[in-house]
Amino acid sequence: MESLVVWFTETLGAYISRELVIFIISMIPILELRGGLIAGSLLKVPITVAAPICVIGNVIPVPFILLFIRQIFKWLRNVPVIGPIIQKLEKRAMGKSDSIRKYEFWGLVLFVGIPLPGTGAWTGSLIAALLEVDFKKAILAVLLGIAMATIIMSVVSYGLLGAIIS
Repeated sequence: MESLVVWFTETLGAYISRELVIFIISMIPILELRGGLIAGSLLKVPITVAAPICVIGNVIPVPFILLFIRQIFKWLRNVPVIGPIIQKLEKRAMGKSDSIRKYEFWGLVLFVGIPLPGTGAWTGSLIAALLEVDFKKAILAVLLGIAMATIIMSVVSYGLLGAIIS
C-alpha cells in the first residue's frame, strides 16, 4: 500500500495542493483514510489538518455505497465483460463477511476500524449493503470504524508524539 501512496503523492503532488492530494487518496478504495494519513505524514501536513481531511474523504463514498451498490452491481452483472468481475468482487467481499454477519454492528465497526489489508470503509460498506444491514446502523458502525482507524493510523503514520502534540 505504501508504494501506491508514494506514487499518488508524487504524481498528484506535482499538480495540486498537499491537502487535496490526501483528500483524493482518502477517497480511493484500498488506500482510503489509511493511505491518506500516510500521505499526509509524507507531505508534512500536520495531523490536525490531515486527519479531518482524510475522514471527510473516506466518509463521502460510504452513503452512496450503502444505498446504491446493490442496484449498480445488479445492472453490471448483465454487462458481458464486467459481470464476472462483479461476481468475483461480491464473492471476495462476502468471504470477509463472517464477523459482520455474526456480530453485525460491532463486527462492522471492528472490520472498518482495524487497519488490515482488505478492510476499511469501502469494503465494510459493500459487505453491509450486500448483507442488507439497516442503513442507519451501517452508517453509524462505519463512522465509528473510521474514527477508530483514524486514531490507530495517526499513531502509526505520525508517531505517538506527533499524534498527541501536532
